[in-house]
This record gives sequence, structure tokens and C-alpha cells, in this order.
Amino acid sequence: MSSSDPDVRQDTLRNDPYGWIEDATAEIEKAANKLLETGEAARVSDEAVARMMTAAIRLYVAKSDGEERTFRPLTGERDETVTATEALSAVSEILRALHLGPMELALWYRRRPDED
Repeated sequence: MSSSDPDVRQDTLRNDPYGWIEDATAEIEKAANKLLETGEAARVSDEAVARMMTAAIRLYVAKSDGEERTFRPLTGERDETVTATEALSAVSEILRALHLGPMELALWYRRRPDED
């Protein structure tokens, strides 16, 4: 059995105190899609969305920096799960919340090594 074997992965996650995050994120994604399809996004509080985004951003940066690599931070290909408008709206509000602007974003922007 290799480490890419699904059974080995499930055993590893079952024994990891944070393995539940894998299942929880799948359920959150499913519920969010249903809420969006039915126009009921307002049923989730602003605070809950902010907590999810904060945790996701911090985990993404910790993994990217700690593992010295980048990975696609969104599911799906191109804009099949998140549109450009949705992404830019979220990025704009994150910048605004931190009192940052497009100039700071331009200074931090970097091309991924696999994009060449």
C-alpha cells in the first residue's frame, strides 16, 4: 500500500485529531453550494463566513510557506467554481479590511513557478 492509497489516507485521517477537517470542508462546500443555488446565503452569519475565510487564508499561507510550495487555493478549473467577479470581490474586501490597496497587492504578487 502506498501513501496515495485511499485506505491508508483514511486510516491516517482517522487517527489525526484534525482529520475531521477534511470531511467538514466537504460538507461546508456542499451546504454552501445548496444555499447559493436556492438564494439563501443570508442564512449563514457574516461572522461564520469571516471565521471560515480567516481560517482558510491562514492555513493556505502556513502550508505554502511551511512546505515552500504553492497550490491552487480554489477547487475546480479556472472559473468553474468561483467566478472572476466573486474572487475579485472577496480580494477587494480582504484588502479593505486590512487597510491595504492595489499597490500593496502589486508589491506582493508573484507568478507561480508552474505557470511558465
